[in-house]
Amino acid sequence: MPRWKALPEELDPQVREFATQLRRLVDKSGLSIAAVADRTGYSKTSWERYLNGRLLAPKGAIVALAEVTGTNPLHLTTMWELSERAWSRSEMRHDMTMEAIRITQARDALGEFGGDGPGASRPGPGTGPRPAASGGWHGPESPAAPPRPPAASPAPPAPPAAPGRGRRRTAIFVAALVGALLVIAGAVLLTDLGGGADDTAKVAESPSAKPSPTASELPAGVKCAGDDCTGEDPELMGCGGEFAETATTTKVGTAVVEVRYSETCGVAWARITEAAPGDTVEITSTQGDDQPQTGTVNADKDAYTPMLAVPSAAAAEACATLTTGVEGCTTAGG
Repeated sequence: MPRWKALPEELDPQVREFATQLRRLVDKSGLSIAAVADRTGYSKTSWERYLNGRLLAPKGAIVALAEVTGTNPLHLTTMWELSERAWSRSEMRHDMTMEAIRITQARDALGEFGGDGPGASRPGPGTGPRPAASGGWHGPESPAAPPRPPAASPAPPAPPAAPGRGRRRTAIFVAALVGALLVIAGAVLLTDLGGGADDTAKVAESPSAKPSPTASELPAGVKCAGDDCTGEDPELMGCGGEFAETATTTKVGTAVVEVRYSETCGVAWARITEAAPGDTVEITSTQGDDQPQTGTVNADKDAYTPMLAVPSAAAAEACATLTTGVEGCTTAGG
């Protein structure tokens, strides 16, 4: 059986060449993927994704691989930069495709209420072009089509819409108007409760969540922060590698359990190594009500959990349950 799986056919040629080069370096070094993971600090699962073209390795992983294999890091990071641009272009094309799909779905849905979708009535032949609604979408920078000259023999006008349709539109409009007025009235009542005479009579406001950094404030390659990261994969979202550190560690049976913390993303996750298939690891917050995140060990003998938003590394605790019945946790805050 060949050591490497075939790279995805849809992979950008530049990224394909980079992944192939990484495979050659690993083959030349004679190291297994598990050994590469141990020496670079990136998990075996992550390296399998990098080497199989399912995820672009972060720059920190590339520098670490260069050190492990004795490769000039300058040449390898130059190839990484070219691949990173190609990967970004591929993601942008994917995002544009998804955006076009959402726009089409929205237009189709609006057609059910008399909009310009498949459910809307259209003029018959000879009645001239259908005028675009004010502010209607015509596509990127494409002007509305100019009116065509009337046909020599115009067809009879289309039959009028059924009376019930007009009543339905009116009913929908009235219902929307009444709903808007109720919302405004409720806002005025909540604002004026107590008349300002007694602050204790005002409606209590729920404390706002700690604002997460915007996309422009995050380092390149990092895709989330705070609550937006909860439940996400730390490697896929860019919070691992150079942006993470081991906050606490403990031994449970023969397994090593760690709390991994990323100050950049404001999250923590648990990692277990030297474990047996079926062993589980869990990350919890000692200062929040968020549900714990869990990971299960497979044949790779290691696993990590999805991320959990925490105010600090001291607020995170990792626990492991082994198939032998042994349980243990790290010490939160230490």
